[in-house]
Amino acid sequence: MEGKAKPADESVPNATTVTPPRAAKHRKKFLVGLIFALLLAAAGTFYYLRFVAPYESTDDAFIDGYVTMISSRVPGQVIRLRVRDNQSVKQGDELLGIDPRDYQAALAQIRADFEAARSRLNQAQAQVKVSEAKLAQTEAAVTAAEAEDRRAADDLKRYQSVESRAVSQSALDLAQSQAHSAAANLAAARSQAKAAEADVALSEAGVETATAGVQQAEAKLQQAELNLSYTRILAPCPGRVTARSVQLGHYVQPGQALLALVSAGVWVTANFKETQLACLRPGQPVELDVDAYPDRKFKGHVDSLQFGSGARFSLLPPENAVGNYVKVVQRVPVKIVFDDPLPPGLDIAPGMSVVPKVRVK
Repeated sequence: MEGKAKPADESVPNATTVTPPRAAKHRKKFLVGLIFALLLAAAGTFYYLRFVAPYESTDDAFIDGYVTMISSRVPGQVIRLRVRDNQSVKQGDELLGIDPRDYQAALAQIRADFEAARSRLNQAQAQVKVSEAKLAQTEAAVTAAEAEDRRAADDLKRYQSVESRAVSQSALDLAQSQAHSAAANLAAARSQAKAAEADVALSEAGVETATAGVQQAEAKLQQAELNLSYTRILAPCPGRVTARSVQLGHYVQPGQALLALVSAGVWVTANFKETQLACLRPGQPVELDVDAYPDRKFKGHVDSLQFGSGARFSLLPPENAVGNYVKVVQRVPVKIVFDDPLPPGLDIAPGMSVVPKVRVK
């Protein structure tokens, strides 16, 4: 009958039981994304708190060390060259030699002058002894003259004390003459004694002059010996030969840089920003990454902080008292030393780049 309802098509599935609603799909994606974002934020926070926050780092850091510039102290031509580029040397090893013949001749001349000065000193000392002997002789003559003067004076007094009838006038005149002669002889003896004393003083002054001459000649002799020794240039410290510019036959001048010796002991100079210094303290542990050896990790610690920025001690310090001043964050050198000796097979030399990480917390 037309009035009856048609039966439902059993081949069409129920939409409410087969596919979820669109809102449920979006809610599930949102929850998954939220959980992933929370996990990512937690991982980032953990990484920051574990590997970033406790450290201060900079890429403005380099290996540093002592570099000794070697130069000559006397002029001359290089006749010996004992070292090669990058050769290791020990303290006291001969690096090069300068022609010594001019300095040997000068030393021989000055040594002869020294011997002549010593001879003059000996002569002056002998003259002092002669002058002293003459002084003793004149002093003895003075003593004899004084005795003769007293005898003549006593004789004259005796003749004058008796009556004129008992002594002839000729005898009295003779006594007076002898008294005057003895007095004159005493005066002459005393004058000779004073001259002998002056001669002794003059001889002693000659000894002082000769002594000064000997000292002057000895000083010149020592300087000549030093100049001769300077013709052999020795290594003042152990290290490796670097930046060698001298060659055989070169004529070198005093103070001219010939080569450099780089010592084995190195450290790290890290230039941290001034805003990073609040947490830096001597003794803090440091992890060091040397660019030349990326597969190795080195341990060290903060040794000290420079008392002033690097710009303040540069060759041309900046002048900030100008109208167009722009504030720039300054950097302060921090010295970092290695905890353990470096392996002998690694060539870690001044100037190599380093990335230090200082644990501050």
